[in-house]
Amino acid sequence: MASLLRARNASRGSMASLLRSFSNVPENTVYSGPTAQTPNKRVTLRHLREKHKSSQPITMVTAYDYPAAVHLDTAAVDICLVGDSAAMVVHGHDTTLPITLDEMLVHCRAVARGAKTPLLVGDLPFGTYESDPNQAVDTAVRILKEGGMDAIKLEGGSPSRIVAAKAIVEAGIAVMGHVGLTPQAISVLGGFRPQGRNVASAVKVVETALALQEAGCFSVVLECVPPPVAAAATAALQIPTIGIGAGPFCSGQVLVYHDLLGMLQHPHHAKVTPKFCKQYARVGDVINKALLEYKEDVTNGSFPDVHHSPYKISKTDADVFSSELQKLGLDKAASAAFEAVQKMDTA
Repeated sequence: MASLLRARNASRGSMASLLRSFSNVPENTVYSGPTAQTPNKRVTLRHLREKHKSSQPITMVTAYDYPAAVHLDTAAVDICLVGDSAAMVVHGHDTTLPITLDEMLVHCRAVARGAKTPLLVGDLPFGTYESDPNQAVDTAVRILKEGGMDAIKLEGGSPSRIVAAKAIVEAGIAVMGHVGLTPQAISVLGGFRPQGRNVASAVKVVETALALQEAGCFSVVLECVPPPVAAAATAALQIPTIGIGAGPFCSGQVLVYHDLLGMLQHPHHAKVTPKFCKQYARVGDVINKALLEYKEDVTNGSFPDVHHSPYKISKTDADVFSSELQKLGLDKAASAAFEAVQKMDTA
């Protein structure tokens, strides 16, 4: 009987270990949490609060796919935002409005597979949370359950958005707010226009940020506002601010992966690359050069050469293969195979 109980307990222990390995519950919570899957632990809200408290700048990058997420993971960026700006940067639209929830979930899942250390935040796309708080909660739940995100971000500070943010927080989901230039509201704003450039607008930015804090948001993005306005909002809040085109006085900064790398050197992308973006590389130029060289190599027949044709067939099998082709009446194919063997041997 004792041995049976020991076996059951061992089985339960192994099952618990298996379940923990699939969990995305942060470590060092009131429960034991999962065993770390990477040498570095996943960034949590607690880590962000500690950085904010000690005035350490928070880094955030917007990314949309697995390769970018792996790079962010390697660089130990604090937060990875899967933004609805994928509509413009990846899908080629002129605004963020067309992207759907299902499309966002594809991007979220890809990023979640690549970024094991950053806190993962997924945007709620336009049209998926405005109707009522229940719709907002349902969408946020899908972003976490189906997208693998740790938190969500929503735009704006109208009373309905504040109610939505509060409802999502009360549902147990971490929320990042977003004020200033809110791209989903370009119909009302009259385009991608900076905010906070007059007294009324500046005060509204600060008041909206405070309302989002009161609703339970763990952080607020400040986009395209003058530095003094961002500084005022950051000083007024007890939660970190993440600036984008908002000057140096925020608690952290965010840029889009493609923008900061200079990924797309193309007229269409040039018109949507913001003025505030610093390009830390011109990867797009490298990509264009590589593609032109590839095209040239294919055109002149220098690629693939013998070094990039690694799969071999023995001379004996090649001879038998040619004979079988001749039996099938495929003399031209048999000759082509024979000549290919000769050329590869010569090379």
